[in-house]
Amino acid sequence: MPPDAHTTAPARRDAVYEQVVEGFGTIRVVPVDPPADAELIHSWVTEERARFWGMLDASVPRVLELYDYVDSLDTHHAYLVHRDDRPVALFQTYEPEADPVGECYDVQPGDFGVHLLIGPTAGASERGFTAALLSALLAYAFSDPRHTRIVAEPDIHNDKVIDRLLRTGFTLGPEIDLPEKRARLLFLTRDDR
Repeated sequence: MPPDAHTTAPARRDAVYEQVVEGFGTIRVVPVDPPADAELIHSWVTEERARFWGMLDASVPRVLELYDYVDSLDTHHAYLVHRDDRPVALFQTYEPEADPVGECYDVQPGDFGVHLLIGPTAGASERGFTAALLSALLAYAFSDPRHTRIVAEPDIHNDKVIDRLLRTGFTLGPEIDLPEKRARLLFLTRDDR
């Protein structure tokens, strides 16, 4: 091991998407590396503010197991979202026809599912942070021409997220019963952005 190895920063991972947001910074969408990221993800999903993520009691090994499983799928993907090289959110995508949500509504060609968990802030919240981050993530989701409609299914009690999605242009769909929650479907088409 080189003598300065303990002071060397970890290698910067390749991003699947990168966008410079004027006045906000550079957003990078980086695939989750389960062994490297399990502790960070665990620290986020076990906070009370993340209760709708459904992992409050998860251990680090359980988080690792779940994200190893997601990493093994071709239809589901997990990403850490970095702002200027600092992880600030967990973003997950999925193909609804390959997910339990697809059994609860009429999946259309081009539907693309998303989940977003904003990481904890270091200090006071920043006005416009979520809007800027969500805008970049939706740009990423729609960067694939096959994706014509974004699907989200927050817990029906997660009023904050439902309100944020409505303000972003999503339209309300029906309530559905998923194995882990009662959810509200929301949809955003390319034309609604």
